Amino acid sequence: MPKDTSNLELRGIRCIRGERLLFSKLSFRCSAGTLVRIAGPNGTGKTTLLRLLVGLMQPQEGEILWNGKAILKLKEEFWQNLIYIGHLNGVKDELTARENLLVNCEIGEHPITAEQADEALEKVGLAGFENNLTRHLSQGQRRRVALARLYVSRHAPFWVLDEPFTALDVKAVDNLANLIAQHVNEGGIVAFTTHQEVPIAANRSERIDLTGGRWLNASIGKGRKEV
Repeated sequence: MPKDTSNLELRGIRCIRGERLLFSKLSFRCSAGTLVRIAGPNGTGKTTLLRLLVGLMQPQEGEILWNGKAILKLKEEFWQNLIYIGHLNGVKDELTARENLLVNCEIGEHPITAEQADEALEKVGLAGFENNLTRHLSQGQRRRVALARLYVSRHAPFWVLDEPFTALDVKAVDNLANLIAQHVNEGGIVAFTTHQEVPIAANRSERIDLTGGRWLNASIGKGRKEV
């Protein structure tokens, strides 16, 4: 499905972790070409909400829809539209940085060439590390290997990113911010969390503020209201 026809909707989401309510009655909708920042203090459920968005967890109440259909029913069809980079990097120690990127793209049914992989690794500051086994890389470098996938995943309309700017140098942060903005402005949807104030030149931005059992929803440039 083309990017510019995509839409994401949350209907009455309620989530409890352990015995603690993270949020309830969370409803939100955005169309193609939207940057969605999920904000809030630590422990309010930002990462949990991202995991809900990609179907790795299920809410106690409510549903999440992609193009009008519940993601739990779409399954593989939804996952083909999705790139998720969470706290875990999803890289294999026994493969090189290049091999990890090639394998992940092959699994995602969008194979790339070695030259494309090397260009992506350069964008995240890993030029010269293409043939290094991932087990020999630092945690920050391993994170960059995971993020490199974004540079060869423009086909997937929905990106979900948990703290994508962590462990990047200034140049890599700028490159990634520009890539996210370009993806959104071409009709993609990007939902992300970050503790860093990184300017992203998206034409349309929305924000979900989690506050611990309650939530605030505001469109940037519009008034904020408590729900």
